[in-house]
Amino acid sequence: MNFETLIYTKSDGIAEIRFNRPHRMNAVIKAFYDELQLALDDAEQDVSVRSVVLTGEGRAFCVGADMKEHGSGNRTPFQRRQYLRGEQDVCRRIFALPKPVIAAVNGYALGAGAEMAIASDFILMADSAQIGLPEISIGTFLGGGVTHLLPQLIGLAKARELVFLGDRLDGTQAHAIGLATRVFPAASFMQEVRAFAARLAEKAPISMALAKEQLNHGILRGMEAALVAELEGMTFCTTTRDWQEGVDAFAEKRKPLFRGE
Repeated sequence: MNFETLIYTKSDGIAEIRFNRPHRMNAVIKAFYDELQLALDDAEQDVSVRSVVLTGEGRAFCVGADMKEHGSGNRTPFQRRQYLRGEQDVCRRIFALPKPVIAAVNGYALGAGAEMAIASDFILMADSAQIGLPEISIGTFLGGGVTHLLPQLIGLAKARELVFLGDRLDGTQAHAIGLATRVFPAASFMQEVRAFAARLAEKAPISMALAKEQLNHGILRGMEAALVAELEGMTFCTTTRDWQEGVDAFAEKRKPLFRGE
């Protein structure tokens, strides 16, 4: 697939979506959101893809909205709303994608960039990278479900601090508060990211999709509802070929080869 704002590649069960507007530090425009939706659609539909990596070309992951385009004043109110809805739709898509999504934060992740990272299943950061939510500081507002997700990830008090003050965190600081799952040296960052993604790609895809869905919605359920949903998930998995493959591989002391069937 050929894109203007992305570089999209697939290999060894991993789909890598690289934001490709380095001249604007990967600041987002409407075409970016449209193309990202298409790439995510392809990653979901391709049965060979087991995990997805989002990252940025150049010095940034994504620095949020392209303020040059925002400041041009050429959009109608409707067009402005459609652009903003694009960011909401992308973050919703990342959150609900039935495959694990890694935000590989290689550089600056600000505003919408941070919001896409927070909607992902994992945030992996280079030690030199920075993540922050400057919206309140520039008179705009948060998007991408951050007001729902961020307090769950780091607690309400710390979420208030990051949102109200707009401070940036480097990889080590983000890891210390539980926002980043891993932090790696910049020199070996993408190598480490791909190794992490490869571990996810080895897992049973049907089981993975169920686990992601139920973990993402578990906060909204009570204990009894969670138990019922888990029972249905366990029962369903025992009807799959992957379940039998897992049982056989365990008995034969070998690595399972899952097919998503």
